[in-house]
Amino acid sequence: MATSNKISEWRTKIFVWIGLPVIAIAGLMFGAFDLVPTWQAKAGQGTPGTFTAVREDCGRRSCTWYGDFAATEGGGQRTDVILYDEPDGLAAGDTVPVRDTGARNGVFATAGGSTWLLLTGFVVAGVIAAVAWVIILVRTVSRRRAPAPAV
Repeated sequence: MATSNKISEWRTKIFVWIGLPVIAIAGLMFGAFDLVPTWQAKAGQGTPGTFTAVREDCGRRSCTWYGDFAATEGGGQRTDVILYDEPDGLAAGDTVPVRDTGARNGVFATAGGSTWLLLTGFVVAGVIAAVAWVIILVRTVSRRRAPAPAV
């Protein structure tokens, strides 16, 4: 019983002192830069244009389409960008109506999708982890500074 309690204590310590900061940093870093552009795309804002699929990169769980963006008006172009919220059945050479809202790596299909929800979840998880870690840190420091009770 004592061994399992020690293991449980170590798991808790590792989660609190390593896990929470990692979750906070990852959630805020991966989501914060593109959160506003994602919500702008959800609201239909941004520069309208077309995305031409060039290549598809697949990992273990998902695939990502890369291609070129051309603005409908004004001639703005971006090359080798990601297509977020891509439609099913996309093939190389296909074009899709999109919006460029200034996201660092890509453009958003006008048909919409769940990227805004996923990115918002990352940021919320990062904020919650950061706040929880700071609260735990402040409590730990204040306990250590508190004078020992008189016996």
